[in-house]
Amino acid sequence: MANGGGGGGGSSGGGGGGGGSSLRMSSNIHANHLSLDASSSSSSSSSSSSSSSSSSSSSVHEPKMDALIIPVTMEVPCDSRGQRMWWAFLASSMVTFFGGLFIILLWRTLKYLWTVCCHCGGKTKGRKPRLQGGVIGCIFHLQPSKTQKSSSALEVHKKYGDSTDTTLAEAQKINNGSSQADGTLKPVDEKEEAVAAEVGWMTSVKDWAGVMISAQTLTGRVLVVLVFALSIGALVIYFIDSSNPIESCQNFYKDFTLQIDMAFNVFFLLYFGLRFIAANDKLWFWLEVNSVVDFFTVPPVFVSVYLNRSWLGLRFLRALRLIQFSEILQFLNILKTSNSIKLVNLLSIFISTWLTAAGFIHLVENSGDPWENFQNNQALTYWECVYLLMVTMSTVGYGDVYAKTTLGRLFMVFFILGGLAMFASYVPEIIELIGNRKKYGGSYSAVSGRKHIVVCGHITLESVSNFLKDFLHKDRDDVNVEIVFLHNISPNLELEALFKRHFTQVEFYQGSVLNPHDLARVKIESADACLILANKYCADPDAEDASNIMRVISIKNYHPKIRIITQMLQYHNKAHLLNIPSWNWKEGDDAICLAELKLGFIAQSCLAQGLSTMLANLFSMRSFIKIEEDTWQKYYLEGVSNEMYTEYLSSAFVGLSFPTVCELCFVKLKLLMIAIEYKSANRESRILINPGNHLKIQEGTLGFFIASDAKEVKRAFFYCKACHDDITDPKRIKKCGCKRLEDEQPSTLSPKKKQRNGGMRNSPNSSPKLMRHDPLLIPGNDQIDNMDSNVKKYDSTGMFHWCAAKEIEKVILTRSEAAMTVLSGHVVVCIFGDVSSALIGLRNLVMPLRASNFHYHELKHIVFVGSIEYLKREWETLHNFPKVSILPGTPLSRADLRAVNINLCDMCVILSANQNNIDDTSLQDKECILASLNIKSMQFDDSIGVLQANSQGFTPPGMDRSSPDNSPVHGMLRQPSITTGVNIPIITELVNDTNVQFLDQDDDDDPDTELYLTQPFACGTAFAVSVLDSLMSATYFNDNILTLIRTLVTGGATPELEALIAEENALRGGYSTPQTLANRDRCRVAQLALLDGPFADLGDGGCYGDLFCKALKTYNMLCFGIYRLRDAHLSTPSQCTKRYVITNPPYEFELVPTDLIFCLMQFDHNAGQSRASLSHSSHSSQSSSKKSSSVHSIPST
Repeated sequence: MANGGGGGGGSSGGGGGGGGSSLRMSSNIHANHLSLDASSSSSSSSSSSSSSSSSSSSSVHEPKMDALIIPVTMEVPCDSRGQRMWWAFLASSMVTFFGGLFIILLWRTLKYLWTVCCHCGGKTKGRKPRLQGGVIGCIFHLQPSKTQKSSSALEVHKKYGDSTDTTLAEAQKINNGSSQADGTLKPVDEKEEAVAAEVGWMTSVKDWAGVMISAQTLTGRVLVVLVFALSIGALVIYFIDSSNPIESCQNFYKDFTLQIDMAFNVFFLLYFGLRFIAANDKLWFWLEVNSVVDFFTVPPVFVSVYLNRSWLGLRFLRALRLIQFSEILQFLNILKTSNSIKLVNLLSIFISTWLTAAGFIHLVENSGDPWENFQNNQALTYWECVYLLMVTMSTVGYGDVYAKTTLGRLFMVFFILGGLAMFASYVPEIIELIGNRKKYGGSYSAVSGRKHIVVCGHITLESVSNFLKDFLHKDRDDVNVEIVFLHNISPNLELEALFKRHFTQVEFYQGSVLNPHDLARVKIESADACLILANKYCADPDAEDASNIMRVISIKNYHPKIRIITQMLQYHNKAHLLNIPSWNWKEGDDAICLAELKLGFIAQSCLAQGLSTMLANLFSMRSFIKIEEDTWQKYYLEGVSNEMYTEYLSSAFVGLSFPTVCELCFVKLKLLMIAIEYKSANRESRILINPGNHLKIQEGTLGFFIASDAKEVKRAFFYCKACHDDITDPKRIKKCGCKRLEDEQPSTLSPKKKQRNGGMRNSPNSSPKLMRHDPLLIPGNDQIDNMDSNVKKYDSTGMFHWCAAKEIEKVILTRSEAAMTVLSGHVVVCIFGDVSSALIGLRNLVMPLRASNFHYHELKHIVFVGSIEYLKREWETLHNFPKVSILPGTPLSRADLRAVNINLCDMCVILSANQNNIDDTSLQDKECILASLNIKSMQFDDSIGVLQANSQGFTPPGMDRSSPDNSPVHGMLRQPSITTGVNIPIITELVNDTNVQFLDQDDDDDPDTELYLTQPFACGTAFAVSVLDSLMSATYFNDNILTLIRTLVTGGATPELEALIAEENALRGGYSTPQTLANRDRCRVAQLALLDGPFADLGDGGCYGDLFCKALKTYNMLCFGIYRLRDAHLSTPSQCTKRYVITNPPYEFELVPTDLIFCLMQFDHNAGQSRASLSHSSHSSQSSSKKSSSVHSIPST
């Protein structure tokens, strides 16, 4: 047993000697390498390397082997029993390495000497032998390559002339016989074809070998991956064998691990040959890390087979192959990002260095120092050495494991310098890369049976909170949709907290929709829709629109069938979406233009003040807030809880006229139906708003309702005349067992699904539009044919009033000219902007005010007050509209405001184009707020006896104007004229919602109050673009809602008109044909006064439901709201003239005489025949007559 123990120690000692020699040899190799680079003479380098090789080889055999014995058994025959043979293993590697290195250097030296001595020293012929010899020397010294012969000869010929012709010919001849790659010299007189054939063969082999190892082909990739995998396998075998003695006798035919290792190394040898053939520079190839690894791992395996013994030796060098791990993963297309490649690189270098150093310590510590006769060894396992190297690199050094041998300690001294540097630089960088991995960089996992949408674009706390508040509102009881946000910037803490509060329905992923990889992560191909939010407050709206258009292009390029709803800031940028081939209105793609809708809402408020607030509340989801006190907020909030829904009508309504169904729904079902989706004979789908009594309801007609929640709207679908005719409580109207419900239609909680999957959506050329009445059914249709087309001109679509383009100088009024013109019942637009301001698109404000369903004399004159430089930039889009004037000045000048008779206007609109240029949000609206307060503080003379703006509506069409009882001014209460600016009707555009608190100094609104709860918004005197955020979710759930809203607020803009404007950027005039004139026959919003006229009897204590039915039956007018004085509920009279909006009041709601009723009225063909008819101004007949005379005296007309 004692001898056995000694043998084990001897085994370790034998290994240690090999390790020490290996370290010295590596130093010699490095020294030779440096000497080759520094020396100019190849022969001296070769001699130095040879001498170094000889000394190193001799040093291998210096240790005495007499005392080195190993345990021997009879089953394992060894050639030298009881004696170590580690030097044989090490010598095989050293001889292979230095022998090959010597051959390479010798070949290079002989090649160089042959070129210099044999060719440059030869005698030359010619008139200038010295010169010619020099030329040839230059040729062969600078041109060892055959490919440069012709160019070099040509240069020499040009320089030295014809005298060198003979010399060049000889040089070319000699060069053709230069040495080949295999070291043999071909005679000069051999045929060039043989040379070319041999060179071609060698090149082909070299190219083939290069392709095999370059991973450019599938075979090459398989080979590279296989070599790496086998290298790791050889390293694993080393880990297994490291538990055995350093050197031991083994039978190759019985040792399975040795057989596997032998097979691996045979493969490595073949791969080494391929690499050698493909190498351009054999010397540098010989000194590569992978080559050195092969030198010290492959030959010892063959020696072990020959000697029937195994030496653990330097097999740990296989760990250096781990450095190529990132390359392998890139070949397999696993690593794609720079961070992942860098991380794997750092990890592979760190781990391979760690394992290699541990293998060296394991070798020398288990072997011992050769000068100590290998007696100072210690038994350490490989993994203990790995542990030792880690605590050494980290400078912890517990001391429980340490090196005892001198070689080990010397290695640790040098390793700790490099290891500490590597540990201090690599580990922090690795941790940083791992820590910087995107927290939201995963992929979305779709849930079966649940849809998801992708929301991208401008993702901020404000935009996301507004979107989620409306999208996930509790009134939408059908929201089974998961929202996936995709943005390239990680959310801040507040936004992250918002996502966590909605974690069951909201997920966030970091990425960009411009990257197809990120689109795949969020499963855009299976998403129900993609919503793109815009930054409404950006300084450059065109740049923001361009960004969103690029997002649309990227998404549509990845998946053309995806439905996209995007926000656009500028109206003219919508045309670019039509250039995208896969943009398809039929599939539900929609563009919500904020400028178009914002200015359209404001324009409708010029015709019916407060309408902007009512429409904004209708498509916004807001919960019902009950207030017990009898205040204006109580009635306002009851209306705020109403939203717009769609539902298919019951078959019980088939064959009935629209007014009949509308009255039945309002009286019995407590629903307000304002429009239907009508399909003509050619299956063209159109949205008809209050079409009139000539249209009959068809089977499967989709109705548009105003109700408090989606459950109430189901009554219109479940209604059955047989079962529900005698029911008075609408809550009891539920699904009955009639046969008509057996084949039930799909639920309409999400009408968009049915329209996208079943019904035909509206194409750009057949968009939903207002009803065009059948000319045969229109009373007084003969009058249309008799209209003077030279006086009343319209655009080519017949939707808007049009005039020939006018120069801006012709519509400019000076202050004195404006003061001399008696303006009344007009619209004053105060605009802040300069030559550098972004255009806000004033055309969208003017177009609804120039809709063709107004007669020419009913058009309100528009006066712009602002910078002429800014208005010149907008004028190109305005020069085709009649009754437009410009007063250069500033809205803050009271002189300019008095010149345009602002106290006699129907509406004053305050806009600013400079709002988004200010970083401080509190100051973004400063100009608009200052202008509003300036107007409200103005005082006016009461000498002009005009009627208060809040007491006059219009005369319903069809009334007998000759009757004294039905006179428009009969019984009207004449009130003092406007003497203070507080009573001037104003609507102010705001960017920041919180700034609404500064508009009314006498209100009691809390600064933290939401915009829709503030008094200025409820009264219709303030409008913020943020209310349009709700349109995104409203459009997703019902894409017809956007069409309905646009039809109401834009005056009838159609996709045909948008395409025309995109082509010419202006309206085109057209002749008045019966077809274009028929387009005038569409509904418009107006306000009906109850102070006198046919509804005066209902104004004093009457029921709203009676008014609704009477107006619908008698005049085909559809009432849908009330504009009431703020203090009308008070018993004591109040001087306050502020009004607020009440949306869809119940049937029994009590009316007061001062109420103004919002209604949808039909186009009155007869109103255009008499100039004595009442204008739809808010002033008296006196004001109207003055307006009629004054408007036509303005130069702009």
